[in-house]
Amino acid sequence: MFQLGKTIVSDDVLDKDFVCNLTACKGICCVAGEAGAPLEQKELDILDAEYEKIKPYLRPEGITAIESQGTWIERENGELETPLVNNKECAYATFRDDGTALCGIEAAYRDGATQFYKPISCHLYPVRLQEYTYFTAVNYHKWQICDDACELGEELGVPVYKFLKESLTRKFGKKWYAELEEIAEMKSHK
Repeated sequence: MFQLGKTIVSDDVLDKDFVCNLTACKGICCVAGEAGAPLEQKELDILDAEYEKIKPYLRPEGITAIESQGTWIERENGELETPLVNNKECAYATFRDDGTALCGIEAAYRDGATQFYKPISCHLYPVRLQEYTYFTAVNYHKWQICDDACELGEELGVPVYKFLKESLTRKFGKKWYAELEEIAEMKSHK
């Protein structure tokens, strides 16, 4: 681990390889698990404000789930996340004919219907953030469903931090990311 500004970054972010392999996994991360996508406090108002713009990109089941549960939910433990359809997939998930899950929010963004790309937790995956009083922990999350992404990343030689350049920059800024690259470069020369 190392400190970078107000973050503590796991070495795995630099050392592990990862490239999403949607062809192999079919977007199972939008379906698997017992909870929706983690949300930041500031994303709640965005989802509320942008829902009508995103709604045309969603499945009827997702719309029903959102309109009965809300654009976001708070779990008993206080965690904020996207609602689920029948305790399964994210309510914002859509599906291709081949069963591949995609993000309806991202589809709306790509069409210019909204300025909100998608929840930062989704954009940052396989990195998970944990907020503490004085710093944010930036950790690599190993999930069996992403084994194909790890293999593809290794095959292509793409470390997690390079795969996530856009999302890490979105979250922490260009200066932070440039410093992360410098640290990675120094570590690679040791």
